[in-house]
Order: sequence, then C-alpha cells, then structure tokens
Amino acid sequence: MINQSLLPELKHEAASTRKMLERVPFDKWSWKPHEKSMSLGDLATHVADLVNWTAFTIGTDEINWAEFKYNPPVPNSTEDLVAIAQKNEDASIAAMEAASDAQLMQPWTMRNGEAVFFTMPRVAVIRTFAMNHLVHHRGQLSVYLRLLGVPVPGMYGPTADES
Repeated sequence: MINQSLLPELKHEAASTRKMLERVPFDKWSWKPHEKSMSLGDLATHVADLVNWTAFTIGTDEINWAEFKYNPPVPNSTEDLVAIAQKNEDASIAAMEAASDAQLMQPWTMRNGEAVFFTMPRVAVIRTFAMNHLVHHRGQLSVYLRLLGVPVPGMYGPTADES
C-alpha cells in the first residue's frame, strides 16, 4: 500500500522537524538574517504548521487561496511551537495510516479562484508540497540557527555540532 511506503518518511521528517524546532530560541523570535527574509518566529511557525499539510491534503480535494482563510498558530514559547508541530504530526500520521491507495491517487488541486496552479494525485502533492516543502523551509531554519550560534541537530546524520 502507498501509505505504508510513505509513513516511515513522514515519521522521520516529522521527528527531524521536532528536533530543529526544539532549538529555536524564543528570545530571537523577531530576528531576520536579511530584510527580505521571514523572521525566525514566522519561519519556525511555518515549519511547525507545514507538518499538517499531509493531513490537510488527505482530508481535502483542493485549496482555493481566494477562499482559504489561513490563521497560523501563534506560539508563546518554544514549547508551544513544538506542541503545534507534535499535534500536526499526530494528525498527519493518523491521516496517512487511514489513507487508501485509491484516495492517495485521487486528484488534488491548488487554485486561486478560477486560476488553477496544478492538479496532481494526492500522493504527488504530499511528496512535493507537503514533505519537500517542509524540508526546504526546515533547511532555511537550520541556516538561521547556525547564524544565531545555535547548535544545529542532524537530520540525516550528525552535523558539525554533534559528535
């Protein structure tokens, strides 16, 4: 089953994300490495929230940005941030465990009103716009941490900060 092939990756990426988020210094929440960059807090919150995109994709047929009312969570501490990611991880794992091959192969669409950006099988959306998107922003977060002098945890093996 498709879901069984994706579950180990989903669990690994979620656990790696939690390790990264646990290191986010809340006292640097508004810090930016560049004027065009997101703040540390906005990026970390986005990363924690992206963990839910697998559950969202499995549970919907599309996202229409013209109608979608996005209200990102507002953590009050690093612990809140990790709790948001954990809640989203639990939801995404449960959704993936329950997903059938037929459901994962059904089309899913991203649009803005009448403008369709893409329609792909859910499994492709999960791989690209959920997992790869998460990994991309988590990589950005690792650079932020490095620039702030925070030891970066390993994701796929040890980092220079780990022995």
